[in-house]
Amino acid sequence: MKKPTILRKRFIPFETVDISDDEMLFRDDNLIITRWKVIKPRTDIDRGVSFAFLKDGYKISRFYDPQGNFVYWYCDIIDVEYDSQKDAYTLIDLLVDVKIFPDGEVRILDVDEVADALDDNIITKKQASDSLRKLHKLLDMIYKDEFPPKESRDKEYWKV
Repeated sequence: MKKPTILRKRFIPFETVDISDDEMLFRDDNLIITRWKVIKPRTDIDRGVSFAFLKDGYKISRFYDPQGNFVYWYCDIIDVEYDSQKDAYTLIDLLVDVKIFPDGEVRILDVDEVADALDDNIITKKQASDSLRKLHKLLDMIYKDEFPPKESRDKEYWKV
């Protein structure tokens, strides 16, 4: 499988990180699945598997500790830019995130960052509203017990 360039762009802090070295497990027009190790060493998490739903606008990751135990799901709300000439994806983090623990507890994170970024003209009004709509769709899936999405239920991909 040909590996594309994958960049992760964040607004807070403002940075773009090349994550192309992540192991590519699957790729089609709607979904990219990668296996990865943390960029900066941490004691709580060590590695994970991510499903980037390119058209839906969210990336669902399953985080593992250094012993390989599942710690939590982490869901980023994203925009995706694709350059077909360069075969390059830019996953743009729209700030708001959802963390889901093994016991089912759901935490919505960084909604205040969306407001701050909007106030400071770091993101556009459209990006902020897209972020909230995508958050609503993701939470609806979680509360209807349809999480993780059916495309990410193949346990083979979750091996770390």
